[in-house]
Amino acid sequence: TTGFGLGFALSTLDGHREIGHGGAIYGFATQLAALPDDKLGAVAITTVDGANAVTSRVADVALRLMLAARNGSPLPALDTTTDVPPEEAHALAGRYGTGDRAVDLVSTLGHLYLDPVRGGERTELHLLHDTLIVDGRLGFGARIARAGVDAIVVGHDTLRRDAEPQPEPPPAPARWQGLIGEYGWNHETLYILERDGKLQALIEWFFRYPLEEVSPDVYRMPNWGLYDGERLVFTRDANGRATRVVAAGVTFPRRATGPEDGSQFRITPLRPPGELRSEALAAQPPHEKGTFRPSDLVELVTLDTSIKLDIRYATSNNFMGTPLYQEGRAFMQRPAAEAVVRASRWLHQRGYGLLIHDAYRPWYVTKMFWDATPDDKKVFVADPSQGSRHNRGCAVDLTLYELATGRPVRTTGGYDEMTDRSYPDYPGGTSRQRWLRALLRQAMELQGFSVYEAEWWHFDYKDWRQYGIANVPFDRIAPAGRTAGGAHE
Repeated sequence: TTGFGLGFALSTLDGHREIGHGGAIYGFATQLAALPDDKLGAVAITTVDGANAVTSRVADVALRLMLAARNGSPLPALDTTTDVPPEEAHALAGRYGTGDRAVDLVSTLGHLYLDPVRGGERTELHLLHDTLIVDGRLGFGARIARAGVDAIVVGHDTLRRDAEPQPEPPPAPARWQGLIGEYGWNHETLYILERDGKLQALIEWFFRYPLEEVSPDVYRMPNWGLYDGERLVFTRDANGRATRVVAAGVTFPRRATGPEDGSQFRITPLRPPGELRSEALAAQPPHEKGTFRPSDLVELVTLDTSIKLDIRYATSNNFMGTPLYQEGRAFMQRPAAEAVVRASRWLHQRGYGLLIHDAYRPWYVTKMFWDATPDDKKVFVADPSQGSRHNRGCAVDLTLYELATGRPVRTTGGYDEMTDRSYPDYPGGTSRQRWLRALLRQAMELQGFSVYEAEWWHFDYKDWRQYGIANVPFDRIAPAGRTAGGAHE
């Protein structure tokens, strides 16, 4: 009556005998469910990988609706969840508990997640009435109870939130540096990363496991999960960098990502930059309706001399390989610039300063970027028909530098790198890299900025909609912050 029969799982649904079987293959998830005594069945299919919690729930809801309709009963109400409000998600974020039972509540890009520290699946949380509940592609139904202001109940464990923020992690051990990275293919990528002082594997997109070191090139999966006790065997080149890993008997070749030495990521422009420049300078920005604030562009370094500049578009050291600006300067609308200064001062208390890569950008450069970039990488450049928040003087590209040494930090990916490593929630890399990325984000979000979903370094100021698209070259921005006459605003 329960367990697994010949091909079908056996269970009950509201007192009715139920059989079923779920399936998943890269890009799809399915569920077949039936009530054989009632001669009712349902099949649910989704073109989302690993979403079996969704397909099984949809199938059971369908069976309940059909039973009610056949019996002439009122259709059962559905448990409909809502997003956790951003302010509530932010207030809940933090680490709860200690050791292997600890969990992180992570607030990011409008969502709240439950992430077990020891590994396993990261699941999305929603609200069912006023109760936190797991509701996402990997699960539905588990409740997370709040126990006062700084504690939650997960299962049978009451976990208290750390009173202090997580300290800055140390660098990952040198012997792991050549192993950390991506392996496999687009449809199945294996991530080797460091977290909380342990080497970990993120496999099948969702399942993260701590690894036990058997030897410098051999690691063992834990004795739980999908790969109980399986081994990962790495092969390194002469420089100590792994070229492949055999995981559970499958050979995963190392994937090419961005430059590993910190050098600039580059593309091959679709057309010659000189041709793109002439065409962009001859074009006009899109016409916008509405009333906008007058432009008040100010130079960041005049407000805070500790802010450093690395304006790569004024050099050939950028993703297009050619200078785009005549001057290496950074301007922003005054309220946004003052917010950057406040973020800079907040970071000084933590030993870091701000290094600016780009701020206000004339519209014609945005058009050059768009026309030069291959279609598969256009998520990293703005559509000139809509204009960029850079064009409005309310976006900034930046990173951190160490106050003590003046050295820029390294996070999971480099500036203008057009790979998954640029995503603000990219799971790979090291604890320190992700901590630094999060520190920058916290500093900027406290001052009214939000991170762009595809670039950890790009932040938009909250009032960007109140400014129009501008196409003013740097040399026509007056020192007082006023644009010279005749420039398009």
